[in-house]
Amino acid sequence: MIDININTPALLFPAITLLMLAYTNRFLSLASLVRKLHIEYIKGQKEKNILLQIKNIRSRLNLIRYMQGLGILSFLCCVLCMYAIFRGWPNLSHWIFAASLIFLLASIILSLLEINKSTKAIELELSDIEELDRQNIFTDIFTMDNN
Repeated sequence: MIDININTPALLFPAITLLMLAYTNRFLSLASLVRKLHIEYIKGQKEKNILLQIKNIRSRLNLIRYMQGLGILSFLCCVLCMYAIFRGWPNLSHWIFAASLIFLLASIILSLLEINKSTKAIELELSDIEELDRQNIFTDIFTMDNN
């Protein structure tokens, strides 16, 4: 088994805190958008798009909640791993560190899913513009706009 020292789990601290900061920023931008859409809804601008956007945002908020929770669990496992190393429990510290990495991986995977949903939300906004037709990354790259 690979020997880990107290610096090994400590290396994850900056990565996890930066991820948590990014997740919090995403949450705050969604909260701002929810407030804006709520005002539009109250004013009577009950367009079909607003309800679809709210459904998308609710799903994204749940993903962000789980992303943050898994990030916090990863951070907690890093602290517990450092304690296990300090106490001289190498087997336990290996298992706790592995759990920390798994929680971090799950958090990043959920982040990928949330980013996918956020692009779908932007596509929903763009669907109101009738001049745009559906394109993909390859047609966007290889098509030149002559305007």
